[in-house]
Amino acid sequence: MKARIKITLKNGVLDPQGKAIANALGALGFDGIGDVRQGKYVEIELDETDRATAEKTVERMCEQLLANMVIENYSYELEGA
Repeated sequence: MKARIKITLKNGVLDPQGKAIANALGALGFDGIGDVRQGKYVEIELDETDRATAEKTVERMCEQLLANMVIENYSYELEGA
């Protein structure tokens, strides 16, 4: 089973990397760029066949390591169950 995890900054948290991306896009001539927020994307292959167990495992991984729960949110999709 494959887990596809998206990690993003919570609303209200400053995103200097997103600001830098927006500035760079403007400098390259891309007009009409509004707010840019960046994040992380992680794919993990799990040796699990039970969907409920896989969900609990992915949530624990996100909360304990992958996401900083103070400033980040996460969402995920499971494929193959």
